[in-house]
Amino acid sequence: MEGPEKEGLMIVVGVDGSDAGMEAACWAAREAGLRGVPLRIANAIPAWACSTAQQGAYTKVAAWMRDGAAAVLGAATERVLAQAPRVPVDTAILAGDPRPALVEAAVDADLLVVGNHGLGGFRGLLLGSVAYGVAGHAPCDVVVVREVPSAPRPEIVVGIDGSPACAKVLDFAFAEAALRGTTLRVVHAYSSLNAGGGLAPLPDDFDDEKAEVRMVREALAGRRERYPDVKIVEEVVRGHPVDVLGQASANADLLVIGSQGAGEFRGLVFGSVCQAMLQHATCPMVVVRVPAPPG
Repeated sequence: MEGPEKEGLMIVVGVDGSDAGMEAACWAAREAGLRGVPLRIANAIPAWACSTAQQGAYTKVAAWMRDGAAAVLGAATERVLAQAPRVPVDTAILAGDPRPALVEAAVDADLLVVGNHGLGGFRGLLLGSVAYGVAGHAPCDVVVVREVPSAPRPEIVVGIDGSPACAKVLDFAFAEAALRGTTLRVVHAYSSLNAGGGLAPLPDDFDDEKAEVRMVREALAGRRERYPDVKIVEEVVRGHPVDVLGQASANADLLVIGSQGAGEFRGLVFGSVCQAMLQHATCPMVVVRVPAPPG
């Protein structure tokens, strides 16, 4: 069975002492156990506080910050090992703003996990700013743990839009579904091609739904054979992708989307759909790192 494991890599999770950070750490630990990779738990404090050679009036403050970071990491490690005792775990205190610090820490990772908001090491940042920042710049795929379902849900949802980037997004989603032994719901939202926009009208007998269904099946070509044990549900819906994916995530354990796209996503800068889904998704969300479309 194929899976998203990458030998020698790891999962990095950012924690800050908040409940959201702890949920992210637990999610990351379970994922590390599934993938058979180690987990690194990280907390960020100001760069000046990282130096043990700190002198003057701020010496005690710096020591207090380091002790606080160590306590946060210790609590997260204890919680993680209670849930996934076989996962190799190490910790790191990062220097500086958590956004660039986590991005740098993820250079050797295949997955970076964060909560959608928090306090502690993220104090003073607006809701979602760390999640937005790392999702936009991390060198690997990013998971934002907005809300963990209280009971396991039997499927993963992946949103596709017909762009070339869909291949990488689908690869991640299929591999994850195979790893978990769960259903994969492939969701495509579209608007009618006859709905204005200055384009020449299409023939009366043109069926845009059939065209969209065909696009989805072409995108899935070959993957059914590679993942014969993955049950696939195709869902082609006329509507805005944020609305459609938000509804689909209500019954999912995981939502998978790409960092860029075309179709309904065309012309949107990175983060427009991701930011909306951070507010509306009701399950952890993966932002698969894909290159920006040309032009």
